Amino acid sequence: MGVRWVAGVDEVGRGPLAGPVLAAAVILPPDVAIRGVDDSKRLDARKRESLFDEILEKALCVGIGAASTREIDRINILRASHVAMQRALRRLRISPECIIVDGLRVPLLGDDHVAIVGADASVHCVACASIVAKVVRDRLMKRLAGRYPGYGWDENAGYATLEHRSAIVVRGLTPHHRRSFESNMQLKLELFG
Repeated sequence: MGVRWVAGVDEVGRGPLAGPVLAAAVILPPDVAIRGVDDSKRLDARKRESLFDEILEKALCVGIGAASTREIDRINILRASHVAMQRALRRLRISPECIIVDGLRVPLLGDDHVAIVGADASVHCVACASIVAKVVRDRLMKRLAGRYPGYGWDENAGYATLEHRSAIVVRGLTPHHRRSFESNMQLKLELFG
């Protein structure tokens, strides 16, 4: 008998100047394939939203994990993304028999996973995790945009757009900005601001 419970894991939010890094883990029934699923970066927001609902409806379980901006600043973005993945897996109510992560190996997960670069475009459960993580993070950034208007987080999700960089110059940093990215932010402001 083969492996039944495969958890696909992906993260989003490594590149933004603000907000957490967020990961999702998704276990689908062995015979379920959701039409239209692809790497979240290849889908528009409307398509991601409709697939998100279908993924949650059909998945056996979904786990979400995040690492805060403080954690990112303390341990660095790569390690914070690994922490988010580990937290997402811990929130699954079914223990996976196999874990597939998008990208390179995740030391926090030990030898209990398979790392595949581009898995978010080639492995169905990882693509589902990519969509779930992206939709959850985008929704979070839209909520934060209501609390911190002017940075455009409802549209740019914390990425270094011109609107966001200009707002940093005018309004300064919020508690949700990554302080460890300040030198990178300053360079981007000088080059593109």
